[in-house]
Amino acid sequence: MSPAAPDDEPTGIHCRLDELLEARGMTLTRLSELVGVSVVNLSVLKNDRARAIRYSTLSAICRVLECEVGDLLVRDR
Repeated sequence: MSPAAPDDEPTGIHCRLDELLEARGMTLTRLSELVGVSVVNLSVLKNDRARAIRYSTLSAICRVLECEVGDLLVRDR
């Protein structure tokens, strides 16, 4: 297995949170309220700057947005 990319290199993973929120007419602030995660942390995820995400957070986001993990996180090609 190859080592993880250094923190300053792109991971090759893209978060589609913007698109999913727009499709549902929901704001990041409202998602924050429903999920129980700060707007700042969701913003880091939304802008592809996150280096890790808790499974519980991922599960809560998918539950609220009624989507699958693969709808939220995709590999860049």
